[in-house]
Amino acid sequence: MPAVLVSTGGGVLTITLNRPDKLNAFVAEMHGLLREAITQAEEDASIRALLLTGAGRGFCAGQDLSERDMNDPNLDLGGGLEANYNPFIRRLRALPKPVVAAVNGVAAGAGANLALACDLVLAARSAS
Repeated sequence: MPAVLVSTGGGVLTITLNRPDKLNAFVAEMHGLLREAITQAEEDASIRALLLTGAGRGFCAGQDLSERDMNDPNLDLGGGLEANYNPFIRRLRALPKPVVAAVNGVAAGAGANLALACDLVLAARSAS
């Protein structure tokens, strides 16, 4: 199953972070899928708004550090942010269409920043 689901309906492009077993924590695969989704939102005139949410009981628990060797002395977490995450956030902020985050459960680290980059955050009572 893909780590990011994209659907459209009623003029809304919905992006669902889809790793519910890991509280939708970011992995490398997600960056390309998110770039494709935002490109679709930018280029498709029938899309009037973007909705960003998470599958399961959490919005996004941040970066999944289990895919990295944290003992590697050459590990550069900042490089990954600059190459993948920050450009996505910039494109999200620059999108000339309303961007809404539907936050359920945890939004931590990069997940909190992702929600805060949206124009509007709708938080469930379970949001933290």
